[in-house]
Amino acid sequence: MRVAALFVDARGIYSGRDDVDVWDEARDARLYDGALPVVAHPPCQRWGRYAHGGPNPLARRREVGDDGGCFASALANVRRYGGVLEHPAASHAWAAHGLLRPPHRGGWIVADDVGGWTCHVEQGHYGHRARKATWLYAVRCELPSLQWGPSPARARLDEGFRSSAERRAARAAGIAPISRRSQTDNEATPPAFAEMLLTMARSVR
Repeated sequence: MRVAALFVDARGIYSGRDDVDVWDEARDARLYDGALPVVAHPPCQRWGRYAHGGPNPLARRREVGDDGGCFASALANVRRYGGVLEHPAASHAWAAHGLLRPPHRGGWIVADDVGGWTCHVEQGHYGHRARKATWLYAVRCELPSLQWGPSPARARLDEGFRSSAERRAARAAGIAPISRRSQTDNEATPPAFAEMLLTMARSVR
């Protein structure tokens, strides 16, 4: 069964596959109107810790959820065609769209009253160098038993500062910067994790 991959990188993990219909920024995944089950990776920048623009005081201030309707479109398509949506753990999109927060320990729970399920899983179990805690939302899929709990990965996605003042205080205290990985590396989906998501979408009934 073919699967539509929405809001993904045209050169990323799903590209070049005959069994995946890739919807990248150029195609505008918000316009997807096919009948294939979906794997959706809507952009997360406006839903996470730095939704307002991050600790840099010069960064443009943004509203939480100001993503041009990307998450709402992905959620609607998962509900309409079946499949799975992936977002960073603690995403504000869950509360904004009435989805229940999954337990940190793992395991699938009912997410809403329209047949959705959600869970917390770390991509470090599937090959990411960082733990990369993730929330999944699935509809009409077979729900696999994933590798729950903390992963052994040790890399960090970022330093976790909430402000430039926190960063200055840390440097003054002698805390050295962490070795930074590129944003592309941080956002990349490990092959094993992507294959698991595709398998879920293919199981749509």
